[in-house]
Amino acid sequence: MSVHPFRQVNVFSTDPLLGNPLAVVHDAGELSDARMAAFANWTNLSETTFLLPPTDPRADYRVRIFTTMGELPFAGHPTLGSCFAWLAQGGVPQGAEIIQECAIGLVRIRQGADGLAFVAPPLLREGPLEADVLERVRAGLGVAAEDVVDAQWAVNGPKWLALRLCSRAAVLAIKPDYPALEGLMVGVFAACDAGDGVDTQFESRAFIAGEAAPEDPVTGSLNAGIARWLLREGLAPERYVISQGTALGRAGRVRVEVVGEDLWVGGECVTCIEGSVTF
Repeated sequence: MSVHPFRQVNVFSTDPLLGNPLAVVHDAGELSDARMAAFANWTNLSETTFLLPPTDPRADYRVRIFTTMGELPFAGHPTLGSCFAWLAQGGVPQGAEIIQECAIGLVRIRQGADGLAFVAPPLLREGPLEADVLERVRAGLGVAAEDVVDAQWAVNGPKWLALRLCSRAAVLAIKPDYPALEGLMVGVFAACDAGDGVDTQFESRAFIAGEAAPEDPVTGSLNAGIARWLLREGLAPERYVISQGTALGRAGRVRVEVVGEDLWVGGECVTCIEGSVTF
């Protein structure tokens, strides 16, 4: 048995109960893959991360990211939450930015007055959904064909596809048929307008059929992929906020900002639980 420092942090909200929780295990280098996967399944959260020494000398730490079903090469809310926990545990970056090592490579993270932000990875797959995939997803979400403005791949590690809908109301009205979406990672979003009475420019939701919590409260990787799509097509300003989690009673806020050649995606984090875990 071994004892490890542990934190459960809330990501994308300053209210500990209104963002997306993340379990973080520190000093996890001696844990086996099977033990990590079992603990992630036990926490029953959308993701659990394990912090290890980096293998690349340019990195400040290495992270492995697990859902209840398996390991991810990259994810947004675990990136921010893991960095926040690493700093809270006394981590000191080598340079002005924090460099995270994960399965997709090195990810740059910055600290600011409004929290942490990561540089969005490039899209590994983009472009329109195939007609049969679109029809399957539309039917599985229960979305009317006339409510779909566009549908594209937004793969940046996780294999997201996304539907752009006609209104925030259409996004919030979705009641998915999860068996019909099995094997897919589906995001939906829409622009907000003045009549919505909200302080954000877009609203999104994320569905992963088969997970213990099949609707993710707030999703960094999906919103990073959506941001690349919107900015590529001139559909969003270079700085905006997207809300997520509304349908679950959460109040997630994801900040997107273009600085030079970099697309930064970020939000605020707060520690909810701190202690140790025994394996």
